[in-house]
Amino acid sequence: MTRAVLDSCVLYSASLRDLFMRLAVGFVFQPKWTMQIHEEWMRNVLKNRPDLTIQQLERTRVLMDQWGRDWHVYGYESLVTTLELPDVDDRHVLAAAIASKTPIIVTFNLSDFPEVAISPHGIRALHPDSFLLELLQSSREPFISAVKSHRTALKNPPRTPEEYLNQLTENGLHATSKALTPIVDQI
Repeated sequence: MTRAVLDSCVLYSASLRDLFMRLAVGFVFQPKWTMQIHEEWMRNVLKNRPDLTIQQLERTRVLMDQWGRDWHVYGYESLVTTLELPDVDDRHVLAAAIASKTPIIVTFNLSDFPEVAISPHGIRALHPDSFLLELLQSSREPFISAVKSHRTALKNPPRTPEEYLNQLTENGLHATSKALTPIVDQI
């Protein structure tokens, strides 16, 4: 099964976080993260969403940890200071990928993980859209099932399949939305 470290920017959006967790629950891929990644996305959500509480996000974190199976990366801390990236605050993400022998980092911030810095470790950084397309191609049926589960769980407001595809596009998942358009009746 494909393993990927999810950067905090991917977990920031509730919609994307839920989609990635449904893909994990459906055994489409194995997510990896650290407590530091949890703390980062939660801190940023609280900063920008004063209507949410730490207790609500802690509940989400607990559920993620429960359903993420083998998510927790340990023993990466000593690697952090040995790595060089454009943003020193992202070194912990690369260190987590190295320590867990995870070949993919999923991030919106591709420029923060230049190929020259990560490829020597056998790691590549992928935009969430590219990563989702790879999952769709490699695990089509479970992927579609997870997407349908995600769409039908949306209640406030509920989304038609077409509205759901528009939401994916609004979340920066243009190619994924386009790839799902021909099979919209299945989601």
